[in-house]
Amino acid sequence: MKSKKQQHKSSSFPLPKKKKSSGIGKWIAIVWIGFTATILGIAALFFATSQGLLGEMPDVKQLENPDIYSASEIISSDGVVLGKFELEKTDPVTFSQLPPYLVYALQAKEDERFREHSGIDLRSILRAVRFGGDRGGGSTISQQLAKLLFTKTPSQNKIKRVIQKLKEWVVAVSLEKRYTKEELITMYFNKFDFTHNAHGVEMASKVYFNKHTNELTLPEAAMFVAMLEAPVANNPLRNKERAKRRRDVVLKKMYDDGYIDKSVYQNAIDTPIITDYHPIKKIVQGNSEYYKYFLRKQVDEYLKEYEKETGRTLDLFRDGLKIYVTLNSHMQKYAEEAMKEHLTHLQRSFDAEQKRNPNYPFYRISKSQADKIILMALKRSGRYQQLKDAGISEDSIVAELKRPIKMSIFSWNGEKEVMMSPWDSIRYHKQIAQSGLMSMEPLTGDIKAWVGGIDWSHFKYDHVKQGKRQVGSTFKPFVYAASIIDLNYTPCTTISNASYSLGNWHVKGRGGMLPLKDALAYSQNAVAARLIQNVGVDRVIALARDMGVTSDIPRNNTIALGSSDISIYEMVGAYSTFANFGNYIKPHMIWRIEDANGRVIKEVKDDLVEVMDEKYAYTMITLMEGVASYGTASGELRRRGISGVDIAGKTGTTNNNSDGWFIGIVPQLSTGVWVGWESRATHFLSTGEGQGAKMALPIWAIFMKKVWADKELNISPNEKFAKPTGWTNSCDNLHGGGNYGYGGGLRTIDEIRSSDSVRQEAPKRENINENINTSDEVDFNQ
Repeated sequence: MKSKKQQHKSSSFPLPKKKKSSGIGKWIAIVWIGFTATILGIAALFFATSQGLLGEMPDVKQLENPDIYSASEIISSDGVVLGKFELEKTDPVTFSQLPPYLVYALQAKEDERFREHSGIDLRSILRAVRFGGDRGGGSTISQQLAKLLFTKTPSQNKIKRVIQKLKEWVVAVSLEKRYTKEELITMYFNKFDFTHNAHGVEMASKVYFNKHTNELTLPEAAMFVAMLEAPVANNPLRNKERAKRRRDVVLKKMYDDGYIDKSVYQNAIDTPIITDYHPIKKIVQGNSEYYKYFLRKQVDEYLKEYEKETGRTLDLFRDGLKIYVTLNSHMQKYAEEAMKEHLTHLQRSFDAEQKRNPNYPFYRISKSQADKIILMALKRSGRYQQLKDAGISEDSIVAELKRPIKMSIFSWNGEKEVMMSPWDSIRYHKQIAQSGLMSMEPLTGDIKAWVGGIDWSHFKYDHVKQGKRQVGSTFKPFVYAASIIDLNYTPCTTISNASYSLGNWHVKGRGGMLPLKDALAYSQNAVAARLIQNVGVDRVIALARDMGVTSDIPRNNTIALGSSDISIYEMVGAYSTFANFGNYIKPHMIWRIEDANGRVIKEVKDDLVEVMDEKYAYTMITLMEGVASYGTASGELRRRGISGVDIAGKTGTTNNNSDGWFIGIVPQLSTGVWVGWESRATHFLSTGEGQGAKMALPIWAIFMKKVWADKELNISPNEKFAKPTGWTNSCDNLHGGGNYGYGGGLRTIDEIRSSDSVRQEAPKRENINENINTSDEVDFNQ
């Protein structure tokens, strides 16, 4: 008998075999899911980018009309519009002024489907990915325009560059919505920088061919389109052979796409590139650009504060702000005139000396060291960066930059057009004397004149606040002030002027004993060295900090002779403390900022800090009056016809005569001047010509005589320094009662004398700069 299991098997139908799955359906599902996810991901990326989630996007107002703007005005304290913050201007053309060949060449080379897409061409992107750019890039004309308008400089960081690319895509689509194809092409040609100051195709036509855009021939139009790819590498003024090769590539594309026939194409490629170079005369950017450099930074900070407080964004270059500044237009003009007047004569003396210098304009360095200085300067130039960005090797760049080209160079009689290599032009400009001047009201902190350099077009470096140079003996007043405050010294206190040694630091002295007033007047180094040893380095640094010096000050005794690098801005602000009865006010240039509707954005208030009692401040004024009346500044002041005037000042000269300083105070004005060269290896050989009294003081004297002569300024040479109440004699005990005000607290003389910092331990040997020998070495009878 069969079991139930056997009966079931025999009686039932055989079960169908299960078919094995091929997996096609699963893969189809995965592909669709992946495709959908990709589309959704791209859409999400676009949305996130457009909403600014990946970084700030241009606002709609800019997109709707990126060329419309209202410049912000700079208005002086005497109501004169000194200048404006405005965007770079070009000489724009309309679409009808673009020759058809130029438009066809652009479309053929850069975006053959320009008329068909809406800002992004997926087919071009896929082709660029597949062939690695060998058959054209993936960027449309609209994307390239977006890059010109809003990206400016592509990031070197790959992730950031991807984000920039996404933004360009979003902006390209937005531009396509707002403009016609003709307007986009026109904007692109008007915005592109063809180098050599040729911003836009109309300027480029004038620079390269001395004609208007609508007069361009087919080969000339194709050359400009080739430059869109690489304006430096494909530049006909740099490499005609390469420029022609790339131009002919554009012409071939035009022929292949049917824009021109074979005979026209053949004639065009047979035509050599013949340029008619006419450099655009640069708009003269005078000394005002220096204070605008500082001013822009300040305004930007205030606008950020305003945005944080109100949520309202303002653009310095578009929103028509009114910036009221403390500068006086007359004094600014006098300062610029004084600098030019003196430096013109100084330059002639220096040039005459350089005729005997085989390694001009450098002294005490080798030719190879001089070449390194020039190479470093070249590497900071825009031309070097353009060639480097084009993938050219350094050796080739240097060789290229040693070839003579037409260029403009600085001269004291105006710009000169010459044939000179960029390499030689760097050497030439290194011999030009540089200077900086700042003048302010000690009682208010208002900056009345700011001349950061001699010519912004050629020397884009501000010597008032941006630059910091070794200050030499102009640092000594901080040492003297600390000694008077902390050690009960007076102008009549005598100090040894014998040679002084500390570790491996040796300071030459003249011998004998000198009262402090004479020691400062004659700028005696040995006395300053002893004073800082007595009062302590920390005390001097603390006082300089309270007086507004923020630059690095080495913690060693050599600072007494001026080994620190400090800006004119800091030094003039600090000296003003003495004229402001011991109170420091941070120098400022902005009074008030208003928007286009007159609404106040920022009103600047004085920031006053009590540093020292007025007795000590006035004592320092009397000490520095000795510098002007019979010390290191007296001879030059007399030669300039200045005598019988209350002037407190200090000259400064540094190692090898590399820096010349003079800071002079009159009751209503503190003014500091520095003169030197870009490189410290450039200087006068002799201290007779290179000292501060000869290099910097004359600018101060010329400036002040012009100021005194202008009766509208109400600054008189007869004005006297105000004496503290009850003042009798600067040689009396100034501490009367044992109290003094310094650094935010009163202390007794006993507390001061018992302080460890008064008798500070001598610095270790390795902290001493044995090369420091900054001095105003002059004869006592000068």
